[in-house]
Amino acid sequence: MLSQKTIDIVKSTVPVLEKHGVDITKHFYKRMFTNHPELKNIFNQTNQREGRQPQALAASVYAAAANIDHLESILPVVHLIAHKHRALGILPEHYPIVGENLLAAIKEVLGDAATDEIIEAWADAYGVIADVFIQVEEELYQQAEANGGWRLFKPFKVVKKEQENDLVTSFYLAPEDGKALPPYQPGQYITVKVKAPGEEYTALRHYTISHAPNGNVYRISVKREAENNPKGVVSNYLHDFVEEGSTVEVSAPAGLFTLQQNSNPVLFIGGGIGVTPLYAMLDSMEPGREAAFIQSVRNEKLAVFQEQIQKKINELNGTYLVKYSDTEGHLTKEDLSKFIQENTEVYICGPEAFMEALIPTIRELGVPDERIHFEFFGPGLSFKA
Repeated sequence: MLSQKTIDIVKSTVPVLEKHGVDITKHFYKRMFTNHPELKNIFNQTNQREGRQPQALAASVYAAAANIDHLESILPVVHLIAHKHRALGILPEHYPIVGENLLAAIKEVLGDAATDEIIEAWADAYGVIADVFIQVEEELYQQAEANGGWRLFKPFKVVKKEQENDLVTSFYLAPEDGKALPPYQPGQYITVKVKAPGEEYTALRHYTISHAPNGNVYRISVKREAENNPKGVVSNYLHDFVEEGSTVEVSAPAGLFTLQQNSNPVLFIGGGIGVTPLYAMLDSMEPGREAAFIQSVRNEKLAVFQEQIQKKINELNGTYLVKYSDTEGHLTKEDLSKFIQENTEVYICGPEAFMEALIPTIRELGVPDERIHFEFFGPGLSFKA
């Protein structure tokens, strides 16, 4: 337990963190990777270069400081991050390294303003916060193993490679040891670990399993990001170098963006490749529950799973809308209003700008936050819905 004095000191730093948080976290990552370059094998270096990971960490540190007297209020965020950490293979021994370098970064960025008293208070607070993460992550590791999964990574063979369109290719992955796959919740993701040619470190990326569970293979559907290099380090490697018969390292399924098991009507809204977890959820549904699906994509050449979605929607007697932004514009409030009824559960996934535009509109249409479920690809805390 933290003393009241420690709590008061940490909370007093909230305005400073709001102003200097990103500077501190940028310095932290630079310092940590200099001292421990092996950690580049875990952390997404593209997010580092683009500044998204420092922003996400700054938001996390700020939230921890602001809520240090009632950390239970940020447990939902802790669980979200813990799922990502478990999928990346974050272990208890990583936390002292992070703590040492974070405290040093606070001191080095703030200078004399970071008194010994403040650093000591933050050291105490970090210890408590780290213990929470370690405990939650260990529970997730144990749950994965108890569910027939595995703790870190294991080799999977690419048993099928299928081009979906000009940019998206699906990879069907089966465990090399021949064991049955553990069950997972539609909407969850696996983490793929590869070492691309010319890269010094391994790279890890989360990819949604893009179909309902079948116990035999995981399918991931990967969009080539050639136009956005260096974002496409892993996606381009998978497209260009991974063929049927290739081996990749894979973590057990993780994630909290899953279909709620109730009788409420469901509306899925997918932007671009964000359709993948939503199709997996739709694919798992049984007749008797109302479903509608909205797919927003630039043009017909870039759309994926249209035939499969239409077939499943027909089985469920649902409604399906595809809107091509290049010719028909973006989704509007009027578009959405046709699909929202009383008690509708909305699941939305896509690029950050797509979600930032649509989630407020969904709220305006009367859907409360507890029935709006969203996921986007990137460091979670950098997105504010």
